[in-house]
Formats: sequence, structure tokens, C-alpha cells
Amino acid sequence: MPAGTIHKPHRLYAKGRVLGFTRAKRNTKENTSLVQVEGVQTPEDAQFYLGKRVAYVYKASRVIDGSKVRVIWGKITRSHGTSGVVRAKFRSNLPPKSFGASVRVMLYPSNI
Repeated sequence: MPAGTIHKPHRLYAKGRVLGFTRAKRNTKENTSLVQVEGVQTPEDAQFYLGKRVAYVYKASRVIDGSKVRVIWGKITRSHGTSGVVRAKFRSNLPPKSFGASVRVMLYPSNI
């Protein structure tokens, strides 16, 4: 690296926010979560993220394998509405305390 250049870390994922479960007026479907990906405003923008992996990273109180960090993995399945929100299915349902929390939208698998 040439002298005087500033090293910036590269983020290999897009940021997202958990909005909640898909639901009707009275029924909630806990197996599908709604995620707003940062910078996505239209369903056309959301098409790029379909099939991408999503990671909900959180800290627990008990140490397992030397770490308190846990991850619940999921996949973006389809878009939802006209504002760029997407639906994601996780391996185990997200806990309600994750509403409003951030998720990592990985940029793989690539479909381009």
C-alpha cells in the first residue's frame, strides 16, 4: 500500500432491518420475516437480493465454543409490497426481540 493512503475496511454484506413477521389483521406467520434492506426502495431493486443469504447476529449470555455470539441464518425468498421490503425465511423462527434489529444481507449466492 503506498504511503499516505488510508486503509478502509470493506463490508461484504448489505445492512438490513427486521420489520416483523408477515401477518394479517389477527394472524401472524412466524415462519416468514419482513426485512428492509438499506438502499432498496422499489421491488425492481429488491430483485437483486432474491435468493441471498441473511444472517441475524446476536449475543447470548452463555459461552458456547468460546463465544457468546450466535447466528440464525435465512434466505430472502421474495419481495413484499411496493417499497422494497423483502420476505425472508430463517432456519429457526426469529425471536420477537429481533424486531427493529439489524441483519446482514450477504452478497452470495450471486445470480449475475
